Amino acid sequence: MATLVLKPKREKSLINRHPWIFSGAIQRVEGDPETGQTVDVQAANGRWLGRAAYSPRSQIRARLWTFDPAETVDDRFFERRLNQAIGLRQAILADTDTTAWRLVAAESDGLPGLIVDRYDRWLVCQFLTTGSERWKTVIADTLRRLVPECTGIYERSDVDVRKKEGLTLTAGGLWGTAPPELVEIRENGYRLLVDIRTGHKTGFYLDQRDNRARVAALASGKRMLNCFAYSGGFAVAALKAAAAHVVNIDSSAAALALADKNRALNGLEAARLENVTGDVFTQLRMYVAEKQRFDLIVLDPPKFVTAKADLTRAARGYKDINRLAFELLRPGGTLCTFSCSGLMGRDLFQKIVADAALDARQPAVILHWLSQAPDHPTGLAFPEGSYLKGLICRV
Repeated sequence: MATLVLKPKREKSLINRHPWIFSGAIQRVEGDPETGQTVDVQAANGRWLGRAAYSPRSQIRARLWTFDPAETVDDRFFERRLNQAIGLRQAILADTDTTAWRLVAAESDGLPGLIVDRYDRWLVCQFLTTGSERWKTVIADTLRRLVPECTGIYERSDVDVRKKEGLTLTAGGLWGTAPPELVEIRENGYRLLVDIRTGHKTGFYLDQRDNRARVAALASGKRMLNCFAYSGGFAVAALKAAAAHVVNIDSSAAALALADKNRALNGLEAARLENVTGDVFTQLRMYVAEKQRFDLIVLDPPKFVTAKADLTRAARGYKDINRLAFELLRPGGTLCTFSCSGLMGRDLFQKIVADAALDARQPAVILHWLSQAPDHPTGLAFPEGSYLKGLICRV
């Protein structure tokens, strides 16, 4: 087996069980490993540190599969890890009325680069790294056995992060029955249609499940503005909880058409939902000029930060939409605001929202900090896994 030897004093993060090795930490490569191949990792003094997947074109040159010298990375390794991940979700979701959840959360489940989401009887996989790509067939075959009620496995490895690994983008069936155009799921007592084949992420924002329930608890009798609405998950949750009226804004007419289908699927009156196709920033400015007011606003924007160089520009964007939202709230109104950008730290996000409230001259308090649903766990040694952050603020 080939070996990565680290530079002196660069082993501390691995001793602390962080799974990433950056290119700058490597002194030399002994042997000629193929892309995605498993390699041993050693400290400069010869100490064995772990086994990792080798990715020669990525800044993250290797990702640790295991820190246990007795553990071999083979078919049985993936069966053990997948079994552990499935068992965790069975425990977390045992008493919930949901048929869609994250089954595997990459590094936080000890399977770097692998995302598996379940939508009713279909599994959707993303193989984001050379290591997970190399074991794709084994992983798909193992999932077939471990989740026998699933009727199809679909791949959505059509995300740009694969380019950093030197991988092409790909999507399509891996096994079994192809998913229909829209798959129906249940979440917290309501029904939703999901576009597995071409929708955002793997089809839906499963990480916001608990936060949709939080918003629903605030919605009764309220006029709500749902920004970056996508297929209307927050809107359906609020309307089911007796919101008086919801306005969805999204740049995609197709997403809003699906949002309206989700409204109808739940037997909700058309008059209580307004779908607006347009740019959220532009639409918010127009509402401010019109002196419109809302009781409850949800801001769930896409990732504004994809690299550290984007952080300043992204901070301006977050501040702008939060300032506009604060200006649109009635006295006593509530803002539920999110960032899914992992590079946007929690403290910085709070400061941005605080500055936005100050500029809007709206004194506000934080009622709750929010994060991703627990089927998207964060490994204690892998803080990068905690990417979604949110605030519920009351004016």
